[in-house]
Amino acid sequence: MAKKKVVSIEDRIPKLKQARKKKANRRLIFYLSIFFLLISIIVYLQSSLSHIRYIEVEGNTFLSDKEVISISNLAEDMNIWTIDKSASVKAVENNPIISSASVDRKLPWTITIQVEEYERVGYVQKETKYYPILGNGTVLNSLEQHTFTGDAPLISNFTEKEYIHRMTAELEKLPKSILKLISEIHWAPTDDNKNKIRLYMNDGLTVDATIRDFAARMEVYPSIVAQLDADSEGIVHIGVGAYFESFNEKEESQQDETTESEESVEDTINQEATSENRE
Repeated sequence: MAKKKVVSIEDRIPKLKQARKKKANRRLIFYLSIFFLLISIIVYLQSSLSHIRYIEVEGNTFLSDKEVISISNLAEDMNIWTIDKSASVKAVENNPIISSASVDRKLPWTITIQVEEYERVGYVQKETKYYPILGNGTVLNSLEQHTFTGDAPLISNFTEKEYIHRMTAELEKLPKSILKLISEIHWAPTDDNKNKIRLYMNDGLTVDATIRDFAARMEVYPSIVAQLDADSEGIVHIGVGAYFESFNEKEESQQDETTESEESVEDTINQEATSENRE
């Protein structure tokens, strides 16, 4: 039977001391690493290394980058970790052109401002100039144009803000493919219906409609037009129901009424003449 090798305690002590020393060294290195990491973080936060160097703006069309940055209350050399993102978002969204916004950090030195603007849904005319109008009814007076480009409908005769706001809100919900078909929108209120409007389309047709639920009702327009002849002229009525009224049919109806009226007058004259002859 083989004998077990017996290691004396004197031989084990140096190895134990060496193991303890290595363990103590590792622990010291760990604590020193934590210490220097904390020092580095403090130095970073207190130095210009943590300051904003770049501010990027995305999604803006009507407002310039400088304008968005200015209303956000952010600036270069501000500490990237101490900025109040929620306050900046609220400040940007208070602008009537902006519908929503977000502010994000992009380490190490960049802030990104993402904005979503209200859609331009048309133009309004003031004297000889044209101004874009957004889906919330805001008129962009700083973007005046001397000619009407026709890339969005001209909105006319709206003398009450309440109704132009309703109109632009409906236009913002309207599919862009249908919005492009509209040339002009005229407010034509009556005593019974203040929401009444008349549209002149790029295809030459006229639409008689109402502001109330306009976006939903107008979606049937392409299907109505698809059933008409290319040279058809008339009015598309979009209200409780949707139907097409031809100008030719209207003229024929008026002519028939005129003919009937003339015949009626002629009959009356003949009757009076006959009566006089009898006398």
